[in-house]
Amino acid sequence: MRTGAGPGAAPVLEVTGLAAGYGKIAVLHEVSLRIMPGEVVALLGPNGAGKTTLLRAVSGLLPLSGGEVRFAGQDMRGAGPREAARAGLVHVIEGHRVFTQISVADNLLLAGYDLPRAERAQRIEEALEYFPEIAAKRQDRGGALSGGQQQMLVVAQGLVRRPRLMMLDEPSAGLSPVLVDRVLGVVAALREKGTSVLLVEQLIEKALAVSDRVYAMVQGRIALEAAADEPDLPLRLERSYFGGESPLHLHG
Repeated sequence: MRTGAGPGAAPVLEVTGLAAGYGKIAVLHEVSLRIMPGEVVALLGPNGAGKTTLLRAVSGLLPLSGGEVRFAGQDMRGAGPREAARAGLVHVIEGHRVFTQISVADNLLLAGYDLPRAERAQRIEEALEYFPEIAAKRQDRGGALSGGQQQMLVVAQGLVRRPRLMMLDEPSAGLSPVLVDRVLGVVAALREKGTSVLLVEQLIEKALAVSDRVYAMVQGRIALEAAADEPDLPLRLERSYFGGESPLHLHG
Protein backbone atom coordinates (compact mmCIF):
# COMPACT_ATOMS: atom_id res chain seq x y z
CA MET A 1 0.00 0.00 0.00
CA ARG A 2 1.13 3.49 -0.82
CA THR A 3 0.34 6.34 1.53
CA GLY A 4 0.36 9.87 0.24
CA ALA A 5 1.49 11.77 3.33
CA GLY A 6 4.34 11.53 5.76
CA PRO A 7 4.05 11.02 9.51
CA GLY A 8 2.31 13.85 11.31
CA ALA A 9 0.57 15.16 8.18
CA ALA A 10 -2.93 16.54 8.69
CA PRO A 11 -5.89 14.95 6.86
CA VAL A 12 -7.09 16.82 3.80
CA LEU A 13 -10.63 15.72 4.72
CA GLU A 14 -11.88 14.85 8.19
CA VAL A 15 -15.52 13.90 8.72
CA THR A 16 -16.57 13.43 12.35
CA GLY A 17 -19.90 12.13 13.64
CA LEU A 18 -21.71 13.27 10.51
CA ALA A 19 -25.48 12.96 10.33
CA ALA A 20 -27.58 13.98 7.32
CA GLY A 21 -30.69 13.01 5.40
CA TYR A 22 -33.62 14.26 3.40
CA GLY A 23 -36.30 16.09 5.36
CA LYS A 24 -37.29 13.87 8.27
CA ILE A 25 -35.61 10.82 6.74
CA ALA A 26 -32.25 10.24 8.44
CA VAL A 27 -29.77 8.54 6.11
CA LEU A 28 -26.32 9.02 7.66
CA HIS A 29 -25.64 8.13 11.29
CA GLU A 30 -22.43 9.17 13.10
CA VAL A 31 -20.22 8.78 10.03
CA SER A 32 -16.52 9.45 10.57
CA LEU A 33 -13.72 9.10 8.05
CA ARG A 34 -10.48 10.75 7.04
CA ILE A 35 -8.48 11.15 3.84
CA MET A 36 -4.81 12.08 3.83
CA PRO A 37 -3.05 14.21 1.20
CA GLY A 38 -2.31 12.19 -1.93
CA GLU A 39 -4.39 9.23 -0.78
CA VAL A 40 -7.05 7.34 -2.73
CA VAL A 41 -9.86 6.01 -0.55
CA ALA A 42 -12.59 3.72 -1.88
CA LEU A 43 -16.07 4.07 -0.37
CA LEU A 44 -17.92 0.81 -0.94
CA GLY A 45 -21.27 -0.57 0.07
CA PRO A 46 -24.54 -1.96 -1.26
CA ASN A 47 -27.08 0.23 -3.03
CA GLY A 48 -28.91 2.45 -0.57
CA ALA A 49 -26.07 2.38 1.98
CA GLY A 50 -25.76 6.18 1.96
CA LYS A 51 -22.59 6.62 -0.12
CA THR A 52 -23.99 9.25 -2.49
CA THR A 53 -25.67 11.03 0.43
CA LEU A 54 -22.30 11.22 2.19
CA LEU A 55 -20.63 12.80 -0.84
CA ARG A 56 -23.50 15.29 -1.16
CA ALA A 57 -23.18 16.25 2.51
CA VAL A 58 -19.40 16.66 2.30
CA SER A 59 -19.57 18.86 -0.82
CA GLY A 60 -22.29 21.15 0.55
CA LEU A 61 -25.16 19.89 -1.63
CA LEU A 62 -26.96 18.60 1.46
CA PRO A 63 -27.10 20.29 4.88
CA LEU A 64 -25.70 18.49 7.90
CA SER A 65 -27.98 17.63 10.79
CA GLY A 66 -25.03 16.75 13.03
CA GLY A 67 -21.28 16.34 13.16
CA GLU A 68 -18.70 18.27 11.17
CA VAL A 69 -16.73 18.29 7.96
CA ARG A 70 -13.25 19.80 7.90
CA PHE A 71 -11.43 20.26 4.62
CA ALA A 72 -7.77 21.32 4.70
CA GLY A 73 -8.38 22.37 8.31
CA GLN A 74 -11.36 24.57 7.38
CA ASP A 75 -14.82 24.05 8.92
CA MET A 76 -17.13 23.39 5.94
CA ARG A 77 -20.44 23.48 7.81
CA GLY A 78 -22.66 25.92 5.98
CA ALA A 79 -20.41 26.02 2.91
CA GLY A 80 -22.15 25.37 -0.40
CA PRO A 81 -20.81 23.51 -3.45
CA ARG A 82 -19.31 26.68 -4.94
CA GLU A 83 -17.35 27.48 -1.79
CA ALA A 84 -16.22 23.85 -1.56
CA ALA A 85 -14.99 23.83 -5.17
CA ARG A 86 -13.12 27.10 -4.65
CA ALA A 87 -11.41 25.56 -1.62
CA GLY A 88 -10.28 22.64 -3.81
CA LEU A 89 -12.95 20.04 -2.94
CA VAL A 90 -14.51 18.88 -6.22
CA HIS A 91 -17.49 16.50 -6.43
CA VAL A 92 -18.09 14.71 -9.74
CA ILE A 93 -21.74 13.71 -9.46
CA GLU A 94 -23.07 10.38 -10.73
CA GLY A 95 -25.07 10.79 -13.93
CA HIS A 96 -24.02 14.43 -14.36
CA ARG A 97 -24.56 15.54 -17.94
CA VAL A 98 -22.46 17.86 -20.05
CA PHE A 99 -23.87 20.83 -21.93
CA THR A 100 -24.72 19.14 -25.23
CA GLN A 101 -25.25 22.25 -27.39
CA ILE A 102 -21.83 23.83 -26.78
CA SER A 103 -18.34 22.60 -27.59
CA VAL A 104 -16.11 20.44 -25.44
CA ALA A 105 -13.80 23.44 -24.99
CA ASP A 106 -16.68 25.66 -23.88
CA ASN A 107 -17.82 23.01 -21.38
CA LEU A 108 -14.36 23.20 -19.85
CA LEU A 109 -14.31 27.01 -19.95
CA LEU A 110 -17.53 27.03 -17.93
CA ALA A 111 -15.93 24.78 -15.31
CA GLY A 112 -13.29 27.44 -14.72
CA TYR A 113 -15.56 30.46 -15.16
CA ASP A 114 -14.14 32.35 -12.17
CA LEU A 115 -10.45 31.89 -13.02
CA PRO A 116 -8.23 34.43 -14.77
CA ARG A 117 -8.23 33.79 -18.53
CA ALA A 118 -4.58 32.66 -18.86
CA GLU A 119 -4.81 30.33 -15.87
CA ARG A 120 -8.09 28.91 -17.10
CA ALA A 121 -6.55 28.09 -20.50
CA GLN A 122 -3.60 26.37 -18.82
CA ARG A 123 -5.84 24.29 -16.57
CA ILE A 124 -7.99 23.22 -19.53
CA GLU A 125 -4.90 21.94 -21.33
CA GLU A 126 -3.82 20.10 -18.15
CA ALA A 127 -7.24 18.42 -17.89
CA LEU A 128 -7.27 17.41 -21.55
CA GLU A 129 -3.86 15.74 -21.22
CA TYR A 130 -5.59 12.99 -19.20
CA PHE A 131 -8.11 12.34 -22.01
CA PRO A 132 -6.63 12.45 -25.53
CA GLU A 133 -9.95 11.14 -26.94
CA ILE A 134 -11.80 14.30 -25.99
CA ALA A 135 -8.83 16.60 -26.58
CA ALA A 136 -9.09 15.63 -30.25
CA LYS A 137 -12.78 16.63 -30.20
CA ARG A 138 -12.44 19.93 -28.36
CA GLN A 139 -14.41 21.84 -31.01
CA ASP A 140 -17.20 19.24 -31.25
CA ARG A 141 -20.49 19.78 -29.45
CA GLY A 142 -20.82 17.94 -26.14
CA GLY A 143 -23.81 16.09 -27.55
CA ALA A 144 -21.68 14.59 -30.32
CA LEU A 145 -19.54 12.68 -27.82
CA SER A 146 -20.26 9.06 -26.93
CA GLY A 147 -21.58 8.32 -23.45
CA GLY A 148 -18.10 7.26 -22.34
CA GLN A 149 -16.52 10.40 -23.77
CA GLN A 150 -19.13 12.55 -22.00
CA GLN A 151 -18.17 10.84 -18.72
CA MET A 152 -14.53 11.69 -19.43
CA LEU A 153 -15.53 15.30 -20.08
CA VAL A 154 -17.36 15.45 -16.74
CA VAL A 155 -14.20 14.27 -14.96
CA ALA A 156 -12.12 16.75 -16.98
CA GLN A 157 -14.44 19.56 -15.86
CA GLY A 158 -13.59 18.62 -12.27
CA LEU A 159 -9.88 18.59 -13.08
CA VAL A 160 -10.07 22.19 -14.35
CA ARG A 161 -10.59 23.16 -10.70
CA ARG A 162 -7.18 21.57 -9.94
CA PRO A 163 -8.68 19.90 -6.85
CA ARG A 164 -6.90 18.97 -3.65
CA LEU A 165 -9.61 16.31 -3.23
CA MET A 166 -11.73 14.89 -6.02
CA MET A 167 -14.82 12.89 -5.04
CA LEU A 168 -15.95 10.57 -7.84
CA ASP A 169 -19.42 9.01 -7.59
CA GLU A 170 -19.68 5.85 -9.74
CA PRO A 171 -17.37 7.06 -12.53
CA SER A 172 -17.66 3.67 -14.27
CA ALA A 173 -21.47 3.85 -14.62
CA GLY A 174 -22.45 3.00 -18.19
CA LEU A 175 -18.86 2.70 -19.43
CA SER A 176 -17.29 -0.14 -21.38
CA PRO A 177 -14.53 -2.07 -19.57
CA VAL A 178 -11.84 -0.29 -21.61
CA LEU A 179 -13.18 3.15 -20.68
CA VAL A 180 -13.55 2.13 -17.02
CA ASP A 181 -9.83 1.36 -17.00
CA ARG A 182 -9.10 4.74 -18.62
CA VAL A 183 -11.08 6.68 -16.01
CA LEU A 184 -9.62 4.72 -13.10
CA GLY A 185 -6.17 5.19 -14.64
CA VAL A 186 -6.74 8.92 -14.17
CA VAL A 187 -7.35 8.25 -10.46
CA ALA A 188 -3.94 6.59 -10.22
CA ALA A 189 -2.33 9.50 -12.11
CA LEU A 190 -3.96 12.04 -9.79
CA ARG A 191 -2.57 10.21 -6.78
CA GLU A 192 0.92 10.36 -8.25
CA LYS A 193 0.55 14.15 -8.49
CA GLY A 194 -0.52 14.39 -4.85
CA THR A 195 -4.26 14.82 -5.37
CA SER A 196 -6.52 12.95 -2.94
CA VAL A 197 -9.47 10.97 -4.30
CA LEU A 198 -12.61 9.61 -2.63
CA LEU A 199 -13.98 6.97 -4.99
CA VAL A 200 -17.49 5.51 -4.83
CA GLU A 201 -17.52 2.49 -7.12
CA GLN A 202 -19.51 -0.71 -7.60
CA LEU A 203 -16.64 -2.47 -9.41
CA ILE A 204 -14.94 -3.50 -6.19
CA GLU A 205 -11.82 -5.18 -7.57
CA LYS A 206 -11.03 -2.27 -9.89
CA ALA A 207 -11.63 0.24 -7.09
CA LEU A 208 -9.35 -1.60 -4.69
CA ALA A 209 -6.61 -1.80 -7.33
CA VAL A 210 -6.22 2.01 -7.35
CA SER A 211 -6.93 2.64 -3.65
CA ASP A 212 -4.83 2.89 -0.49
CA ARG A 213 -7.64 2.35 2.00
CA VAL A 214 -11.29 1.39 1.95
CA TYR A 215 -14.37 2.23 3.98
CA ALA A 216 -17.54 0.15 3.69
CA MET A 217 -20.91 1.73 4.41
CA VAL A 218 -23.98 -0.23 5.42
CA GLN A 219 -27.32 1.37 6.32
CA GLY A 220 -25.83 4.85 6.70
CA ARG A 221 -22.96 3.82 8.96
CA ILE A 222 -19.29 2.99 8.46
CA ALA A 223 -19.14 -0.79 8.93
CA LEU A 224 -15.47 -1.36 8.09
CA GLU A 225 -12.20 0.49 7.53
CA ALA A 226 -9.13 -1.34 6.22
CA ALA A 227 -6.09 -1.21 3.99
CA ALA A 228 -7.06 -1.85 0.36
CA ASP A 229 -4.48 -4.62 0.02
CA GLU A 230 -5.53 -6.55 3.11
CA PRO A 231 -5.54 -10.26 2.12
CA ASP A 232 -8.93 -11.17 3.62
CA LEU A 233 -10.65 -7.93 2.62
CA PRO A 234 -13.13 -9.43 0.10
CA LEU A 235 -14.42 -11.82 2.78
CA ARG A 236 -14.65 -9.03 5.36
CA LEU A 237 -16.50 -6.80 2.89
CA GLU A 238 -19.00 -9.57 2.21
CA ARG A 239 -19.54 -10.07 5.94
CA SER A 240 -20.02 -6.36 6.54
CA TYR A 241 -22.51 -6.07 3.66
CA PHE A 242 -24.62 -8.92 4.97
CA GLY A 243 -24.50 -8.12 8.65
CA GLY A 244 -21.95 -10.66 9.80
CA GLU A 245 -19.43 -8.14 11.08
CA SER A 246 -19.86 -5.40 13.64
CA PRO A 247 -18.32 -1.97 12.88
CA LEU A 248 -14.55 -2.20 12.85
CA HIS A 249 -11.83 0.41 12.56
CA LEU A 250 -8.62 -1.10 11.25
CA HIS A 251 -6.15 1.57 10.17
CA GLY A 252 -4.07 0.69 7.15
